Amino acid sequence: MTTRMLLVRHGATALSAEDRFAGATDVELSDEGRAQAGCLAERLASTPLTAAYASPMRRTWETASIVVRSHRLDLQAAEGLREIDHGHWEGLRRSEVESAFAPEYAAWEADPFTFAPQGGESGLNVLARALPVIREIVERHRDELVLVVSHKATIRLLISSLLGFDARGYRDCLDQHPCCLNILDFRGTIRTRLMLFNDVSHYESVPERMTRRHLTKWWDSPSGVSGV
Repeated sequence: MTTRMLLVRHGATALSAEDRFAGATDVELSDEGRAQAGCLAERLASTPLTAAYASPMRRTWETASIVVRSHRLDLQAAEGLREIDHGHWEGLRRSEVESAFAPEYAAWEADPFTFAPQGGESGLNVLARALPVIREIVERHRDELVLVVSHKATIRLLISSLLGFDARGYRDCLDQHPCCLNILDFRGTIRTRLMLFNDVSHYESVPERMTRRHLTKWWDSPSGVSGV
């Protein structure tokens, strides 16, 4: 059996454009994010989706609702697909966190998979709740085409785990644009093949619908070392 999963990140929000930590903050889409979701809806209008799931947070739920509107599917909430919780960093700009919580931020930059800010989640925590959801969806929809809408960190962690990558580098090595499309084919619940990654061809030709990306320091640093 083969299940094809269209794994989508939600569209842009005001907080994502401001480079704020907003994993557990339940913010809605911006007008730009709604436009991005509309472009994806047009792209997938003739795709024979059989089911749709989304994190219950407003930005993911609204993205999924826009995409499936023409498919007449009942959107199902998947609590385990929520975004990572940044604890007491929530709502703060990255520069503010670096200044106010320098040692904690440095530890997180070095290993965001096992380390979590105070009151927040590590990447390991996120996988513990998100992977079982993906497995259940695949088992429930054998030989079907399913839409799943989640969040930037959660998706990167899932893809790292499903493909057997070192998840400690999920922030440095994998990116997810707002409202991007990833396609995963599952042969059973274990064997997974990545068919498409971080694709935004449905809106990338419209400049006002592109959101500036915030890359990690590992990417920007000439030495390639996180946290410098």
